[in-house]
Amino acid sequence: MSFSANTDAVGDGDETVVLEGRFEIGAPDWVYLPVDVPEGVREIAVAYGYDRPEPPAGLPGNALDIGIFDERGHDVPEGPGFRGWSGGARDAFVLGRTQATPGYVPGPVNAGTWHILLGPYTVAPQGMTYRVEVTLRRDTPQSGRTQSGRTQSGRTQSGRTESGRTDADFVPCPAPARAHGRGPSWYRGDLHMHTVHSDGQLEPAELAAAARDAGLDFIVSTEHNTCSAAGIWGHHASDDLLIIVGEEVTTRNGHLVAAGLTEGSWIDWRFRAADGLLPATVGEIHRQGGIAIAAHPFAPCLGCAWKYGFDDVDAIEVWNGDWTPDDEVSLRAWDAALVAAGRAGRWLPAVGSSDFHGGEDRVGLGQTVVRAEALTREAVLAGVRAGHSYLTGSAEVELEVSARGAGHVAGIGGRLCLPWDAPVTLDVAIRGAPEGFVRFVTDKGAVAQLETGGERTATWTTTAAASHYVRVEVRRPHAAMTHFEPMVALTNPIFLDTGA
Repeated sequence: MSFSANTDAVGDGDETVVLEGRFEIGAPDWVYLPVDVPEGVREIAVAYGYDRPEPPAGLPGNALDIGIFDERGHDVPEGPGFRGWSGGARDAFVLGRTQATPGYVPGPVNAGTWHILLGPYTVAPQGMTYRVEVTLRRDTPQSGRTQSGRTQSGRTQSGRTESGRTDADFVPCPAPARAHGRGPSWYRGDLHMHTVHSDGQLEPAELAAAARDAGLDFIVSTEHNTCSAAGIWGHHASDDLLIIVGEEVTTRNGHLVAAGLTEGSWIDWRFRAADGLLPATVGEIHRQGGIAIAAHPFAPCLGCAWKYGFDDVDAIEVWNGDWTPDDEVSLRAWDAALVAAGRAGRWLPAVGSSDFHGGEDRVGLGQTVVRAEALTREAVLAGVRAGHSYLTGSAEVELEVSARGAGHVAGIGGRLCLPWDAPVTLDVAIRGAPEGFVRFVTDKGAVAQLETGGERTATWTTTAAASHYVRVEVRRPHAAMTHFEPMVALTNPIFLDTGA
């Protein structure tokens, strides 16, 4: 790895620092380029590029991510100077006291040594040559000066006066922790979504509107490795939509959804499985009142598959977007973990999310329907953590499942305690589902299958001696020869405990 820097004056007291270097195969995950920021700088504009030679067949080409830390430092973990990250989603950004490109946090531009963070995601055999231009602007930002850092719509995250001038300090407007719900009820939500604040295509307002159109009660904002959206979601929350702040902690060994973070906080992603930092990371998420979800654990993209094991997380994202073979593998791995946990062991709930970015993605495909005491951040996350939920791909599908026996009843995620040989009846009610079938799954595997339609009920009887738990899948047949049938809905388990 090589690196050089030079500085040029560009008029009006501004100056541009040019940082150039080269990476070879085996480059470190993170490289920090120092930039000395003098007194009086009001805004920093960064643009970068790198060469992209055609790699040999079967090998990845060059990909270089970018972010920035201010003079407070970049120590791992939780460098106090974090000011933003865009990964590879854009080739330029602007950061100042009053405004910033989405993905970056507006605030003071203090004198001291700042650092541009580069992440060589993949390096081709030919190597990678990069160039970063950092322009230090001393004048007050005016209209038109943020062009290099604009999103597709040209907007920036900014503080505005009543006259419309962008010369006021940025004032965060976080989303409230409560929306008007229906009291104790089932609430639909999407736990994993992206906007222009990372690599999504929609503005936050557009995503909120899409969530309402999809019939959702809550969403979780999970931008890749940045907290910048947390400061603006209050402008787009409403009585009928709860917006929960989160982050997709995008490491080189898998992605972790941190749902329920406090406004302005961020979770460090600069580690691999071998570093042993996941327990402390999840501990910080819990300290903030959030939950940690292993995202798309068997996704085929580079760096996406989960390599940390499941001992430290609170849930597993079994359903991610369209139901695909890697979701089927996630489901089977999760079910195997239920078997291994046994009756008394710790078990992890399954969740569903859209991982919405744009294009052909659909908000709410999948979604998690949670039994919660109220439509609040705390109650929704408690319901997810307890597994009082089922997964589906549409607000049209409603599912009710309960187990009754020996005078007791338990719902999804609950426990039914009864004599080992007492009969247990599983009652299932389905509304809005396409033609298909109901499958009952226990620790022994798929043990029963009943045909169903758009609105039908189904019952099945077992005992605690025969089944440690029971969960339900609703699927539809597929004409083509595949190894699985498309999923319509699935539940977390109901455990059957033996008693005297």
